[in-house]
Amino acid sequence: MSVPGPYQTAAGPYQTAAGPYQGAAGPSAMPTAPPTYEETVGVNNYYPTPPAPVPGPATGLITGPDGKGMNPPSYYTQPVPVPNANAIAVQTVYVQQPVTFYDRPVQMCCPSCSKMIVTQLSYNAGALTWLSCGSLCLLGCIAGCCFIPFCVDALQDVDHYCPNCKALLGTYKRL
Repeated sequence: MSVPGPYQTAAGPYQTAAGPYQGAAGPSAMPTAPPTYEETVGVNNYYPTPPAPVPGPATGLITGPDGKGMNPPSYYTQPVPVPNANAIAVQTVYVQQPVTFYDRPVQMCCPSCSKMIVTQLSYNAGALTWLSCGSLCLLGCIAGCCFIPFCVDALQDVDHYCPNCKALLGTYKRL
């Protein structure tokens, strides 16, 4: 007797014995295909399934454009909800995410007038403006050049206003 090679087993050459993961020959109790997505998730459980075609004379045939008979399409409707006598009125509340204000206009919903707006900007002297003015004074710009930071928008704080109701919506401070 020879020792079985890589393609030879005790059952013979090129034959393998049934292992623990191989099914036995014959009819199987296992389904032939996996369940569909709808069956697995339970989608469309509320809709009736169409009846299986019954062999025999066809009833309700409609003549199609090519002269051949065809069945009319079947339509399924969703059941009408039953009104509840003890229903409670529900109010919808919209929560707006916090808005971060910078030195550019912001599109947002105004909390005062509840309209979609783009903010109007107003520039005011802030800490950076005064520090810049003081620094220019220390450098010797006493003859009026130290007031240049009050004319530069990039050195001032920014207030955001609603163009509709003129409400102050937020402030961007540079320092």
